[in-house]
Amino acid sequence: MILIGENIHVISKQVREALINRDEIFISELIKSQSNMDFIDLNVGPAKGAAEGVLVWLAELVKKYSDLDISFDTTNSDEMKKGLENFDGKTFINSTSSDEPRLSRMTDLAVEFGSNLIALTLSKETGIPKTADGRLEIAFNIYEKCLEKEIESEKLFFDPLILPVNVEQSQGLEAINTIKMIKESFDPPVKTVIGLSNISNGCPKEIRPLINRVYACLAFGAGLDAAIIDAKDFELVRILKMLDENSPNSDIDNLYVNLAQMIKDFGGLEDVEFDRTDKEQLKIIKTAGILLNREIYSHSFTQI
Repeated sequence: MILIGENIHVISKQVREALINRDEIFISELIKSQSNMDFIDLNVGPAKGAAEGVLVWLAELVKKYSDLDISFDTTNSDEMKKGLENFDGKTFINSTSSDEPRLSRMTDLAVEFGSNLIALTLSKETGIPKTADGRLEIAFNIYEKCLEKEIESEKLFFDPLILPVNVEQSQGLEAINTIKMIKESFDPPVKTVIGLSNISNGCPKEIRPLINRVYACLAFGAGLDAAIIDAKDFELVRILKMLDENSPNSDIDNLYVNLAQMIKDFGGLEDVEFDRTDKEQLKIIKTAGILLNREIYSHSFTQI
């Protein structure tokens, strides 16, 4: 699985100020802290005003302080192009929807620079569809445009768009279903990616890592190819690499493997074996029940 670090994000006040002030010391530490990733996502938002030109500056710092490849993440297509022009490694364009003129612009850039393209399964007309079928329909529309531009299927990464479990609980499972459908519906096959932290957004800080880790296992079982994650969650990174290598080293690891296999085999949670006397395994199973929409979410669900 391709791991993309999410820790340079303009939504953070500290990061935003560091970008505007071109604070090399602060940003370089963030870059180095994500050395366990394959790519680093540079989310700079609209990159206008004082932030104009920031992607070129960031790309130089990534080259200076790491061997990471880059996911360029901005709504500003001109800024996106400048960033791509100033980096000679592997790249993601993050992202396009099915809406014009964005779709044409981002697919043109993907062709010009040979980039991977993250495609969001939403449009201004529909928003994020509530069903996997609705999201798949948008994916097909984007795919047709990519075919016209002769973009290779292996460079096209569809994002089913995860909604927070505490807001739209049923949508976690719908995104899992979307991943499975996308993986089964294209020939040659395309790829999938998620912004993992979205699933736990708004949940209490102490349970967010558990929710993220369990959801990552379920998504892995569905066929997920890449994830944008918190690079500082070392246990999450370990679990994903363990799943990738199929190298469990504990009963907890075996449970994570079994959860992923359950999704792959279209099984049910009742089929998953675990030690009911182990509190940590019970928490994982409870979390899976919430994410699969079998139990009702509450902030204290792990304590019930």
